[in-house]
Amino acid sequence: MQIPREAVLLRIFIGERDRHHGRPLYEAIVLKAREAGLAGATVLRGVLGYGRSSRIHTAKILRLSDDLPMVVEIVDSDARIRAFLPELDGMIDSGLVTLERAEVLRYGTDES
Repeated sequence: MQIPREAVLLRIFIGERDRHHGRPLYEAIVLKAREAGLAGATVLRGVLGYGRSSRIHTAKILRLSDDLPMVVEIVDSDARIRAFLPELDGMIDSGLVTLERAEVLRYGTDES
């Protein structure tokens, strides 16, 4: 699979506790992205953050949160990412979804 040099980064900010059909939402999004044939997805777990509610979520030992911030990042062509957006509409109740241009410098190797 090839990604064009001029691509799009889809970034989805959600909470660790968010669910979709009983499964962690971040996992459901990655599986749906894979099913859609998108180039790749990565989930990042935050150690500190807040969102719309302004409630602090932290991994500090004295104030352990069971709802840490999660970020799902997906990079692919603009057309493929935009075609995937309606899938997210049915999955995400609360969160932040952003798009930004990305220049792909390297994706895998010629041997893979």
